[in-house]
Amino acid sequence: MGIHTIPPLEPAAQLQIFDGKSRSSFAAAYPETPHLLGHNLADHPLLTLDALASLATRLPESAIEYNRGDLPIGVDGKPGGNGLPIDQTIRHIATSNSWAVLKNIEQVPHYEDLLLGLLGELRPEIEAATGEMLRPQGFVFISSPNAVTPYHFDPEHNILMQLSGTKVMTQFPAGDARYAPDTVHETYHSGGARELPWHDGLMEGGKRFALNPGQAVYVPVMAPHFVENGPASSISLSITWRSDWSFAEADARGFNRLMRRCGFAPAPPCRWPASNRAKSLAFRICRKLSITR
Repeated sequence: MGIHTIPPLEPAAQLQIFDGKSRSSFAAAYPETPHLLGHNLADHPLLTLDALASLATRLPESAIEYNRGDLPIGVDGKPGGNGLPIDQTIRHIATSNSWAVLKNIEQVPHYEDLLLGLLGELRPEIEAATGEMLRPQGFVFISSPNAVTPYHFDPEHNILMQLSGTKVMTQFPAGDARYAPDTVHETYHSGGARELPWHDGLMEGGKRFALNPGQAVYVPVMAPHFVENGPASSISLSITWRSDWSFAEADARGFNRLMRRCGFAPAPPCRWPASNRAKSLAFRICRKLSITR
């Protein structure tokens, strides 16, 4: 899917999932400070187990990932599967010992409407800070009791909305090489895995966010985190978007990878609101010249 923006929404299309207090707290913290906010999306008919099992059969295979749930916080590469088909995994999530993610749900029209309505509510606060909202995407997570989503990072601005069950997300400071080494960032942006190396000494730098239905947590771009599910099965919706800044950060990582290959030790990209424009433009030139491999 190429970069695209959210089209203007008519007032009637607004879902009013985020109240004024949540929008105000989001505006004060976005884009660099993780924080909790409230929502009233729980029990939406498109987000029941049966609806999601049906959605999974309508998505391409590339948009479905599911694994065993009894994983450690840190894994080496992609975790293994659970041996079940995706619809059975979801319908029996209470006993299938799994976590599953349905990616890019906006490929299905009703789910696209849901995603764009949610992001449309926050669009004024987002665009006031980081400019045009780009590449809206939605991801649904369905997790068995006590399942673990291992330590990793993501390139998008992200709000994880808890719909049923409980979970705890532990986040770590974005842009701090103690929690995600620069070389791992660079490998990820050249096609590597998003899973991160873990050791228990990192835990003291984490901040825990406990989520109940009706709560959400904001995750800054590339903030390392892991998620531990509660004692019941869980459904969460992640609504994400990109900004020019997030794309420039990714391109600057790509440029640093080229510099490191040439024997240099480049400085990491700057965090928002500082600009990474120079390195980003340099990498885009290299990409056009096909010298990024």
